[in-house]
Amino acid sequence: MIKALVLTGDGINCEQETAFALYQAGSDAVIMHVNDLIAAPTRLKDFQILALPGGFSFGDEVSSGKILALKLRHSLGDMLYNYIDSDNLVIGVCNGFQALVKLGILPKSQLRAQQVTLTHNRQKRFINRWVHLKVKQDNLFCKGLEQFPLPIRHGEGRLMVPAGQETAFAADMAPHIALAYQEDVNGSFLQIAGLVNEKGNVFGLMPHPEAFIRWTQHPAWTSMDEAEKAAMTPGQQIFNNMVQALRN
Repeated sequence: MIKALVLTGDGINCEQETAFALYQAGSDAVIMHVNDLIAAPTRLKDFQILALPGGFSFGDEVSSGKILALKLRHSLGDMLYNYIDSDNLVIGVCNGFQALVKLGILPKSQLRAQQVTLTHNRQKRFINRWVHLKVKQDNLFCKGLEQFPLPIRHGEGRLMVPAGQETAFAADMAPHIALAYQEDVNGSFLQIAGLVNEKGNVFGLMPHPEAFIRWTQHPAWTSMDEAEKAAMTPGQQIFNNMVQALRN
């Protein structure tokens, strides 16, 4: 049985939905408080999937995901990077994505230093809506998906690169862009919605796949035809792809 660790605590609030999606995918999903993992960090080795769900860790003080990233870096140290190097899978959604970026795990895990940032939306306000996405690079998380909708709900989802380095980053980051918005949603560089690391085993995205594991969660589900509703939702497919990849 594939075992998945879903973090909670410190303002994380999407752990139940994330754990349920992983359970539906066929994994043994365990919700664990961040402090419990810190108290016994070797427990991380018992799991093949680590999920950092969405929420508002530490009330988004300083910047979204920053304090959680510092807490994980200080308490887990190299254990987290070694976990990634051992070909386990990591997914960070929204606030979890922000933490992975500020941990220096995305886009390039090997650098172990922050390379980009996720900051306030261009609109300077919280955005809560459905968006249309397109898969930019083949990756195990989005296998079988090309274009699909997911909901977003964030105030700091705008991905930015260092000023004056846009051209270099556009070429360097191309292999790491997993998902892009089909329209300019929040001012993100190259309309980036999700990144993968160089090994392809870490995935961070601002949209919420755990919030679309049933067709009835889509606002237009009543107008969908029966054939469409008989298929798996894109959100659930992302979690299924993770479990299937580990089984293979």
